[in-house]
Amino acid sequence: MLSWIDAVTALRNERRAAVLITVTEVRGHAPREAGAKMVIADDETFGTVGGGNLEMAAVARAREMIATGSCTPEIMELRLNDKAPAKYGRQCCGGEVKLLLEPLPVPKTVAIFGVGHVGMELARILSRHPIDLYLTDSRPEAIAEAAQLLPSVARIQTQVAVMGEQVLSTLPEGSHVLIMTHDHAEDFHLCDAAVTHPSLGSIGLIGSTAKWSRFRKNLGESGHTEQQISKIQCPIGIPEITGKEPAVIAVSVAAQLMGLLSKPAVRLAGQPETPQPRALAK
Repeated sequence: MLSWIDAVTALRNERRAAVLITVTEVRGHAPREAGAKMVIADDETFGTVGGGNLEMAAVARAREMIATGSCTPEIMELRLNDKAPAKYGRQCCGGEVKLLLEPLPVPKTVAIFGVGHVGMELARILSRHPIDLYLTDSRPEAIAEAAQLLPSVARIQTQVAVMGEQVLSTLPEGSHVLIMTHDHAEDFHLCDAAVTHPSLGSIGLIGSTAKWSRFRKNLGESGHTEQQISKIQCPIGIPEITGKEPAVIAVSVAAQLMGLLSKPAVRLAGQPETPQPRALAK
């Protein structure tokens, strides 16, 4: 059986959401002391905060949080006596327990294709955030420089790939893709693959409105529908930040991306609406 801390690592590696439960306060008698922890996944538990109604009520609430994608910590307070409401059986220890339920959501994924001047500056910014960051380039020397970002807060995966679209096809659901290679032909092949990916969170293409006009025309001639093509945003970045220096462009793109990463599902302009999970009533 994994310890709670090993379970957190394993579930993150498996990209499975979980909830960490901690006993934060005990008054009187209780099955476990303050500081006891357990981790709840959708179909597994690791550790214990005391068993009985106390634990079963907390597990049930944790799984509701996982099912609805909640990212907000919650406090539960339970009395352990025969007069307290109890859905899962009585506990007569006589004390009171306060639990903290902390969601451990699946990390967001960002994939940068092209780690040139702008891509590298953007990777530096994103490496400071708790995300899964994929850095792909067809040039070994560019990936060698990107590898210098390690260690970082982000979990970084670097890969040299002549055909970046093969990497793109393996990205997890909800990934945010940024296409900014050194070659417009590579950019086009990546766009061609991205618009047919069934579940990307967003697609951004670096470039001018003139470049996008050409790409839009060529994507249409390649057989893609207007709905598919409109998944791509080009130019990228927020208009309030101007300037052509790589570091300035990277800040602009990162600022836009942070808005997407801070919400469960946000669409870029032109993308079809995605149903949002219903929030629990307070």
